[in-house]
Amino acid sequence: MPDPAIHYRVDATELHTHLFQVTLTVHRPAALQRLTLPVWIPGSYLVREFAKHLQGLRARQGSQTPTLTQIDKCTWEARCHPGRPLVLHYAVYANDPSVRTAWLDAARGFFNGTSLCLRVDGQTHAPHALELCTPRGTTGWSVATGLTATAVNAHGFGTYLAADYDELVDCPVEMGAFWSGTFKACGVPHRFIVAGAAPSFDGGRLLADVRAICETSIRFWHGTRKPPHKRYVFLLNAVDDSYGGLEHRNSTALICSRRDLPRLGESKTSEGYTTLLGLISHEYFHTWNVKRLRPMEFTRYDYAQENYTRLLWFFEGFTSYYDDLLLRRAGLLDDTGYLKLLNKTINQVLQTPGRTVQSVAQASFDAWVKYYRQDENTPNATVSYYTKGALVALCLDLTLRHEGHTTLDVVMRALWQRCKAGPMREADLLAVLAELGGRDFTAELTDWVHGTAELPLRQLLATQGVTVQDDTAQMAQRLGLRVTETAGVQIKVVLRGGAAERAGVAAGDEWLAVETDPRTGEGWRLHKLDDLALYAGAQRKLTALVSRDKRLLRLPLELPQGVTTWRLSLRDAPVAACWLSGVA
Repeated sequence: MPDPAIHYRVDATELHTHLFQVTLTVHRPAALQRLTLPVWIPGSYLVREFAKHLQGLRARQGSQTPTLTQIDKCTWEARCHPGRPLVLHYAVYANDPSVRTAWLDAARGFFNGTSLCLRVDGQTHAPHALELCTPRGTTGWSVATGLTATAVNAHGFGTYLAADYDELVDCPVEMGAFWSGTFKACGVPHRFIVAGAAPSFDGGRLLADVRAICETSIRFWHGTRKPPHKRYVFLLNAVDDSYGGLEHRNSTALICSRRDLPRLGESKTSEGYTTLLGLISHEYFHTWNVKRLRPMEFTRYDYAQENYTRLLWFFEGFTSYYDDLLLRRAGLLDDTGYLKLLNKTINQVLQTPGRTVQSVAQASFDAWVKYYRQDENTPNATVSYYTKGALVALCLDLTLRHEGHTTLDVVMRALWQRCKAGPMREADLLAVLAELGGRDFTAELTDWVHGTAELPLRQLLATQGVTVQDDTAQMAQRLGLRVTETAGVQIKVVLRGGAAERAGVAAGDEWLAVETDPRTGEGWRLHKLDDLALYAGAQRKLTALVSRDKRLLRLPLELPQGVTTWRLSLRDAPVAACWLSGVA
């Protein structure tokens, strides 16, 4: 690889100010050199305006100060002498603990290149160097990143190289006194680092479980052949209460509650740890599905504006289908445990009125303005391309299996080959389905993806030995409510068409009490929504006493009957095992 034309020097010494100091050297600038900072990060479809955290930008060319003009919210132009190195200095405020931006304090540093690295217009395809300085005043700090090291010390501080700007910003950087472990999956070196873990953390168990996930994923895509990545890094930040992940080509940034990490001396798998393993499985599956096989619209990212696609139902939804399924195939879940997670996904979709309003293809397109900007009306107007997309994948898989021609596993691998591990269109999926499935699947995608018809889940699950039981729903689902109960009953969401909506309950209300006898005014203070059944007894008509804008309202409420929720159960375990274990 030639010497880098672009060089970034990142100094994290100012820990208590949360400021990364950045020096950018452009060795051969244009006469009018334009520089931009991305407004979004791939994998998280929202304009986040990273430039709001950039400050103190100044430029030098030797002893001269070039004119630097800001063009718009994230673009600057430097009037240069061509051929002489242009050096820019600036600081970036880093106080966001999420996986999407940057963080710096006395305990830890983290950043994505989209938050720190100005993009040099006209030179984005050139090699880029990143120099990480050892922060003064720190003890035991090390570096972890997916970038290629060229000259680093024993702790990882020093210079790294990227083939171009895209690779540079697709490799987040973690620094601090973190826990680190390694393993090989199908011969590929993997590193797992954990920042913020409690003393009870069982790193050995985590490594063993993650290795099983990685090997299962690699074999899913390639059998005994090598995967496309030569190494992989997991960057996990354990905090008091958070959850999320962001995929990259040879790494992922994760955040979880430290309570969900496996604990020394405990062999039981907690619900929180299972959720964490599902997240790890999801982000690792993205190594293939969205980071390489990706929407045609993502052939080259435009970092200055929204990049629209109607295919997130495939890239996020199908990944969501396989994340827990591969836990089952890795031996980290049994059949019952997997069906419990699938059951939760199904009920989430069925309890979302927006599924009859918005198609999952439209939800993909609207991600920039709806998915990441949810409010009290979101469940009534939208559907998640994660959860419904996962159910579309389930329906396709079970249909293919029932008809006996192929499986979705085979379809995914054929898509990888057809698209040469690169950009794809929905037409590619339809072509592979027709070729391997023995017929045209346009009608299914029209109804399931571009329409709002109910998915044939009950019928298809029955073909694989799984029965659906209809159980009485909990009180929140019966009434059409989503609430919090930390300090009384606070109404967060009123679902369309439910009993609470008919009664006039509104998001933001505080449900104080329920009146059970209109003649005497007898009533009960309500602390938990499920206590409503206790106070109502056999009565169906009640009066809800709610507080709205400090006013007390009396709302007539009729408790509905016949509201149910799904419960999946195994009817024919050997039949279901073929699907769950991946047997064709």
